[in-house]
Amino acid sequence: MSGQSVASKVLLFGEYSVIQQSNALAMPYHLFEGRLAFARDHKSYRDPELNALAKYLQKLDGQEGGLPFSFDISSFSFDVGQGLFFDSTIPQGYGVGSSGALVAALYHRYGNGEKNVSALREYFALMESHFHGSSSGFDPLVSYLDQAILKTQERGFETIELVENPDSSMVLFLLNTGRSRKTEPLVNLFLEKCKSEEFSFLCQNELIPITNRCIEDFLEHNHESLWENFEALSRFQQDQFLPMIPKLYHDVWNEGLENKKYLLKLCGAGGGGFLMGLTRDFKALSKELPSFEVRPLFKV
Repeated sequence: MSGQSVASKVLLFGEYSVIQQSNALAMPYHLFEGRLAFARDHKSYRDPELNALAKYLQKLDGQEGGLPFSFDISSFSFDVGQGLFFDSTIPQGYGVGSSGALVAALYHRYGNGEKNVSALREYFALMESHFHGSSSGFDPLVSYLDQAILKTQERGFETIELVENPDSSMVLFLLNTGRSRKTEPLVNLFLEKCKSEEFSFLCQNELIPITNRCIEDFLEHNHESLWENFEALSRFQQDQFLPMIPKLYHDVWNEGLENKKYLLKLCGAGGGGFLMGLTRDFKALSKELPSFEVRPLFKV
């Protein structure tokens, strides 16, 4: 058996601010994908990650009320014993939803095919919390539906169609830092910072409005306004999220803010993995960042 292929995801806007109830926008990223498969030497192989997840779900199912959704735990646990694993090209610790894609693949195989977006997100949040301590369910939702998801205060989570402009020279891109990171410690650092009234005030009155404007500008292809708000977001993160920016990239981050040839922000929790950038001329980017691996993501 080879399961359905699921894509990784990229959070375009909403890193950290979504925890404080900002809007957020994410899309599937098909450069990296994964699917369930069985090891050839299944008699001697038991995937430790899936084995731990199976035990976690069994424990939840054994509590009063059981799992709040239909999931064939017996078949899943049996298959883990038969060498089930997640055959994936999605790099772990890079902010592109490796655990979310795994949850999506498992629900495709063992879930009941629920279609309601709100219900799915709740189910996925419960499953993915095994990996991160807590989860919004956002990442698995994008991978499972294979659609862009917009989260707003007014309408919650909804699918949305993103339309690229093939003639545009303004491009969102990913910069590979070449190092992985763990999400949970970085999120915990942010939550600890939120206990400060001053920092919480900055999030509510600067970070959230900037993020929401970036999403609006991106969806409406407002290039100049997007550039201004992306720059504001980059400066805010440089000032307030410096521990989340890898030290080796402090200078290149600041250089973009100074020369205005490109701008950088976090992609997910930061700390490593990918950084996200915006440029008005992707073809010229190789001259500005000759030593870095950059990939075009979306023509705005």
